[in-house]
Amino acid sequence: MAALMETTEPPVLVEGHPGMLELVLNRPRVLNTLDLEMIRLLQQALNTARADGGCRLVLLRGAGERGFCAGGDLKALVGSVREQAWDRAARFFQEEYALDLDIHRFPKPVVALAAGITMGGGLGLAAGADLVVATEDTRLAMPETGIGFFPDVGATGWLFAKCPPGYPEFLALTGLEMEGAEGVRVGLATHLIIEAKVPEFLERLRKLAGTLPPDRGEALSRLKESLAHSGEQIIPPRPEIDAWVARHFAGKAAVQEILDSLARCREAFRLCAEVQERLQERSPTALVLTFSLLRRHQGRPLEEVLAGEARAAAFMIAHPDYLEGIRARLLDRDQQPRWQ
Repeated sequence: MAALMETTEPPVLVEGHPGMLELVLNRPRVLNTLDLEMIRLLQQALNTARADGGCRLVLLRGAGERGFCAGGDLKALVGSVREQAWDRAARFFQEEYALDLDIHRFPKPVVALAAGITMGGGLGLAAGADLVVATEDTRLAMPETGIGFFPDVGATGWLFAKCPPGYPEFLALTGLEMEGAEGVRVGLATHLIIEAKVPEFLERLRKLAGTLPPDRGEALSRLKESLAHSGEQIIPPRPEIDAWVARHFAGKAAVQEILDSLARCREAFRLCAEVQERLQERSPTALVLTFSLLRRHQGRPLEEVLAGEARAAAFMIAHPDYLEGIRARLLDRDQQPRWQ
């Protein structure tokens, strides 16, 4: 019965409340991965919210208990690549990036509940929200270099706006996951609440939305006050790890310079060895492309970043490493990609 219900329900649920439009990614069996239909439904819903004078707030969340969104539907993309249907693949990226840009530029407050797995294109959706609420179960990452791709959805630009020095390079190149508290600390999320408090938080948000003022800034202030009453957690600083990341990743001129820096400390610090080995497991082409995009897009307007990423995506999906990475990591799962 559950499987039947999932096939008949729409992949995006649009729930109206006084003052708020709640958008629920509704493919929990596949971790709410995004396909073109979902992207178009989300865009249509945002257009509705923009035109609705009574709408004060948009909430994004995922159905199910495992995650907000694990990224793009790679099986669909692989089909396009194998068939060399480049126009179809390009259309997916173009519409996904347009949706991400719209969230970043949306004239009304957007809240993303990034509970559970929030990675790749899912983190791209959340990144444009004004408030990104994580829990202790949240897992945030841009893992694309491990499948022969690069962190897209604007990440090669907005990571610099959100994260401390060195973290844009560290997160983009290694693809390491950040748990909820760490995600807030490094700037991928804005608030942390206890998972058990999520139902209370959602109920408070639904009641508050109808009372929010039309002024965007005032509405955001009210929303932040509400989060403080929903069990928001305080995140302690970690200056030692921040200094380590900055020392080995910030301001480097090339990927090899990062690897050399890590190699010099690998005998003294286990972390250096572990991160160096992780980088050496990634697609070399994807690493070089990612680093180039980071250097090119730092401080640039998001529109320019996304245009550059669209060109890079067209190149990378045609590269052998893309299909090989997906084969090794997601299809055969032998974890032994043979990079070009």
